[in-house]
Amino acid sequence: MRSISLTVGVVALIAVASLSCRHSTPPAATEEMPPWFRDVSREVGIDFTHDPGPPPGERYFLPQIIGSGAALFDYDNDGRLDIYLVQNGGPDSKAKNRLFHQEKDGTFTDVSKRSGLDVAGYGMGVAIGDVDNDGFPDVVLTEYGRIRLFHNNGDGTFTDITKQAGLDNPQWATSACFFDYNKDGWLDLVVTNYVEYDPTTVCSQGGGKPEFCHPRAFPGSVTRLFRNKGRSGKSGVVTFVDVTLEAGLAKAPGPGLGVVAADFDGDGWPDILVANDAQPNRLWINQGNGTFLDEAAQRGLAYNGQGQTQGNMGIALGDVDGSGRIAVFITHLTEETNTLWIQKPLGLYRDVTAAAGLAGSRWRGTGFGAVLGDFDNDGALDLAVVNGRVSRVRAKLDANVVADLGPIWAAYAERNQLFTGVVKGQFADLSDRQPAFCGKAAIGRGLAVGDFNNDGGLDLLVTSVAGPARLFRNVVPNRGHWLLVRALDPVLKRDAYGAEVVVEAGGKRLHAWINPGTSYLVSNDPRAHFGLGSTKHVDAIEVYWPDDTAERFDGRAADQIVELRKGDGSKIKTRKKTGRGSEGLQNEQSHEFSGLAFAAPKSDCSFLDSVGRSGLMRSGILVVERHGAAVAAGSGHVRPRTGGCRVHPSRPP
Repeated sequence: MRSISLTVGVVALIAVASLSCRHSTPPAATEEMPPWFRDVSREVGIDFTHDPGPPPGERYFLPQIIGSGAALFDYDNDGRLDIYLVQNGGPDSKAKNRLFHQEKDGTFTDVSKRSGLDVAGYGMGVAIGDVDNDGFPDVVLTEYGRIRLFHNNGDGTFTDITKQAGLDNPQWATSACFFDYNKDGWLDLVVTNYVEYDPTTVCSQGGGKPEFCHPRAFPGSVTRLFRNKGRSGKSGVVTFVDVTLEAGLAKAPGPGLGVVAADFDGDGWPDILVANDAQPNRLWINQGNGTFLDEAAQRGLAYNGQGQTQGNMGIALGDVDGSGRIAVFITHLTEETNTLWIQKPLGLYRDVTAAAGLAGSRWRGTGFGAVLGDFDNDGALDLAVVNGRVSRVRAKLDANVVADLGPIWAAYAERNQLFTGVVKGQFADLSDRQPAFCGKAAIGRGLAVGDFNNDGGLDLLVTSVAGPARLFRNVVPNRGHWLLVRALDPVLKRDAYGAEVVVEAGGKRLHAWINPGTSYLVSNDPRAHFGLGSTKHVDAIEVYWPDDTAERFDGRAADQIVELRKGDGSKIKTRKKTGRGSEGLQNEQSHEFSGLAFAAPKSDCSFLDSVGRSGLMRSGILVVERHGAAVAAGSGHVRPRTGGCRVHPSRPP
């Protein structure tokens, strides 16, 4: 028995060492290239500077450095994206959140004063969703100490209905998103909370200088789930009920910063992924009965491929390798590397950061907002990341940055990053050749994506601590053809959050998922964008609706915005659901699991656990069956069991 354990450990060490050395070098920047983005904030009328409150003194108020987000959404249904920007100066601040309406000529008008959204507070993030199915998107604002729900009245104004709706979250709310976890047609709300912060706590850096506290100084908070009960009472106001406890989310608190909702295991039910700062991520798998189980460790998303806990912040989703499956990208600290996981096999995730060319970037930063999108419309997803430190840099400060932000905030500024998708699942770093987006250091936080001018190119909206909001127009020369799809449920009168859109074009099947609640503290354009390269015509479009029905829509010319309404297509069979387990790896010459790969003969079932931590390994995260015997991962114990060579996650106790 001991020899089996030693063999497993040696194989694991070899695999980890192999992964850590497998860096792909980005191409050398030997020539200049045309810009991909241009800052058009001033020329279109976006005049907004983030207020983080008074400069830090003896006590560095932690919510200041976490930043604030934004939303790209069409609040008046005129077909043009509008912009909502969040302040963080406190409830008594004169700096209030701002709403900008986009006009027909592409400029923006500040309509904050008459909107009802011009509120002050310790603002964090924004979630957008039509909570009462009246055809107009509503707004959830997350703050340090509360959340607020603003009902869209349909006339350009919003009403705070938080109390009437029964939403109460007296914690430090960060990111939030809407999704229909029980498939009843009403959008539910998940809110991730950060830490149980004590503002009287004083923390310091080396040398005794005051500094923003590390999240480990405080207990983590519980991510909360609110079920939408629909309209009730004479007023017809939509109401929510807190189902956090009964859903099971209270079992694993943590310092949550990012949250997304999607079907991560392929069973047709939307799940919840929470990015925890300096603690393991949580992947709450929807059991289909109103409850969730955390399976992040079993499925490979709790840690990176070397079993390390990192400072997890923002989350981007997309099909990076053409597999038709969701890949996950999470941003981390400057001293770490951001991490990319792909699904292989379905429902299990492996860290491919190094193999994808993302471990050897031109420079590193503390990433927050992140977007996977096809910026040049060539059919391969690209990647944008906004950076900004959470602790002071000890190097000499750039004079230009000091002039922009002042000496205190300049110590936290970093440059953004931009990567192009070059081949299937691989990226090349363009950052040093894209000064418009990456050249100017700031304390980047929110990054929202959307086609604000409806020209088929994905644009970017960036927020930063103590700096201006910047709207970047996509100016990639010679972009490929494209399609922009809105998936609409006419009965519910809203975007079909949770739908999957598949475009058949040029012999390929391109996949996108409808939910604007990705990145960090932001809400994005809810439409699905597809880059088509040289393909001028789409053969067909399939939509897999959240209620487990599916339709096929006729082909059409590229380079247009289309609205696909549920019920207008031809019904097709839904895909077979996989269930909530995973078949794992069985009798394969080359085994791969959760980011670590190793070769083994078919008769040898040595295995690796991406967690790499003895405590979790002993708890049975993985089970390996070989020649009629099962080995519990890392335990050194063999339990008789029949079966072939098979690796699979064990079920939670």
